[in-house]
Amino acid sequence: MDWEWIENGSVTSPEGFLASGVACSIKTTGNKDLALIVSETPCVAAATFTTNKVKAAPVLVSKENLKPRKAMVRAIVVNSGNANCCTGAKGIEDARKMCEETGRALEIPAHQVLVASTGIIGRTLPMDRIISGIRQATQLLSRNGGQDAAEAILTTDSFPKSRALRFAVGGSEVRIGGIAKGAGMIAPQMATMLAFLTTDARVEKTALQQALRYAVDRSFNSIAVDGDTSTNDTVFLLANWQGGGPTISLDSPHFPVFQSVLTTLCQELSQLIVRDGEGASKFVEIRVKGAESDKDARAVALTVANSVLVKTALFGNDPNWGRIAAAVGRAPAKVRLESLTIQVGDFLCLDKGEPVPFDEGRVHHWLKENRDIFLVIDLGIGSGKWSVWTCDLTVDYVRFNAEYTT
Repeated sequence: MDWEWIENGSVTSPEGFLASGVACSIKTTGNKDLALIVSETPCVAAATFTTNKVKAAPVLVSKENLKPRKAMVRAIVVNSGNANCCTGAKGIEDARKMCEETGRALEIPAHQVLVASTGIIGRTLPMDRIISGIRQATQLLSRNGGQDAAEAILTTDSFPKSRALRFAVGGSEVRIGGIAKGAGMIAPQMATMLAFLTTDARVEKTALQQALRYAVDRSFNSIAVDGDTSTNDTVFLLANWQGGGPTISLDSPHFPVFQSVLTTLCQELSQLIVRDGEGASKFVEIRVKGAESDKDARAVALTVANSVLVKTALFGNDPNWGRIAAAVGRAPAKVRLESLTIQVGDFLCLDKGEPVPFDEGRVHHWLKENRDIFLVIDLGIGSGKWSVWTCDLTVDYVRFNAEYTT
């Protein structure tokens, strides 16, 4: 497939999108804490949200704005530093107020605005500062504002996460761009994780939603930092049709291309989240194959990825593959010990249920010398496969989260 990354790509790489990011004193650090993403024309929109039963007010309000079958979207407003979650009726009122003030500043209907928040739970928003920030962000909107927006959505992240790529649809060049945030509280079923994606491709709403679900399953829902699912997780995808080319519907021959490229972008952004895991010293890819189904493979991969014992062993560069085997065995999937094979990197540890002698010192050295490592788990049952990305669990992670609000 022909596609390429766009240098310094972001949400404003597709035609017709503007963005900005400003500091309005939600964060005590003085860093940027309010982002605005705007399309010059109405967009069809797709979204996925947290499955946590405790949902933040902006999640509920954005769902409300997307509910009408023919809902169109022009803007996304995001604040960081405050999750606006567990804030009662006032939280809902404030989330709607963010949409209303953004609509007023842009001279568009409030229901064409989506809203997201991230930060500490249980505190009401400083609405006077947010309203001021929205007005400021509106004045600063530009085609070069994607990086500012990427900075403004960060909380515990150590770096902004922004990517875009271009590809051909029916002879016309189109683009997809995105920004994301997340470093801790990451175990998406849809964690404190936000992603905002834009495209100028002519994609119909049903096709856009299906492509997003497919991509999210194989990216943001296939990463794990600490096994904690947040209340605010949101992914928005806007398509404004400004890139030309044929219309992409579910039965279009171009749909698989669009879906595949979108998945590539989402996987890149999601892997940046894992690389930025709070206190992480290793980026870990867990490749599961030979499962009865892809669903089983995914269940095994996520169980291993979320195992505290596996993650601490990796932090200590300890080739304790028995912890991996134990995690595999408790996954909600079909597993037979007599067909199970485990590799740590290229080092075979267990072969069809039989332990394989190996030089533990060499494996320890390999783990110690490499930041990017991989585990291969072959269930030896069928053709199902899945990959999940995670990181180790370090002393720094414990220290950081022990002192998060104090």
